[in-house]
Amino acid sequence: MNTTPPGAPPCAPPDFHPRKPKITLPKLTCDTHAHILGPIAKYAYSPARVYTPPDCLLNEYQKMLATLGVERAVLVQPSVYGSDNTVMLEAMRVAGGAFRGVAVVDDDIADAELTRLNAAGVRGVRVNIVDVKDRKPGTLPMTQLTALAKRIAPMGWHMEFLMHCDEFPDMDCTFADFPVDIVLGHLGYMKTSLGVNNAGFQALLRLMKAGKAWVKFTGPYRISGEPLPHADTNAYAHALVQANAQRMLWGTDWPHVMVKANMPNDGDLCDLLSSWIPDAATREQVLVKNPAKLYGF
Repeated sequence: MNTTPPGAPPCAPPDFHPRKPKITLPKLTCDTHAHILGPIAKYAYSPARVYTPPDCLLNEYQKMLATLGVERAVLVQPSVYGSDNTVMLEAMRVAGGAFRGVAVVDDDIADAELTRLNAAGVRGVRVNIVDVKDRKPGTLPMTQLTALAKRIAPMGWHMEFLMHCDEFPDMDCTFADFPVDIVLGHLGYMKTSLGVNNAGFQALLRLMKAGKAWVKFTGPYRISGEPLPHADTNAYAHALVQANAQRMLWGTDWPHVMVKANMPNDGDLCDLLSSWIPDAATREQVLVKNPAKLYGF
């Protein structure tokens, strides 16, 4: 039985009735950021988690993808399971070859386990910097991260960070010689009130221009100071695309865990692509070609 530890409040479910978007997505569009959660009766959450989600299962996720017109997907290991990737791997197995994964692993993971994950369709590891207790803002455990990066580099994997780019004004220098590409979500995960000239955001743009970083169009509600359609995110989206359209990705961020405002509908979120990437050819680059390259479709 899953009890809720202190500091792990329940979070709202997604809107399980997605609307068809106004925009038509290109064939082989890929959602590069989603989580499968539960069933809670079968898979226990980590006692160290910081939120407690309801069941958000593969069949509901696939229904949402079909409504949007999305044919490929990347599941990202959520923090509520720690480094136990069982739920994600099972969903990938059931879904088949149209799915890939980004796992969370321990530093001492065995080489044989990395090989197993690679065979299952995992193409990267996730590092959560945001939800780390007692971490000094603006710091990264670079010795550990570099050691792990060297181990995953031969498989062509990347390292995805949940981090706020504004904390790292020297990010381009920090990761200039990193053994693998890095990926950041939520348009850099920086509040829009800080402005596109923020030093950390500019460092991220430089890293993208150097071809070392990828950024996901995900979770605008996590950075915006405005309600849908989150118009204050447009300047950030345009700056990212201008920096390097070949290093941009898109994801639904389903099931939108820990959204404290009104739960958005995935059809409405999908339609933000019209404002973020007005040019149809660039949208195809971001939605189809880029994820095919990074995740090996």
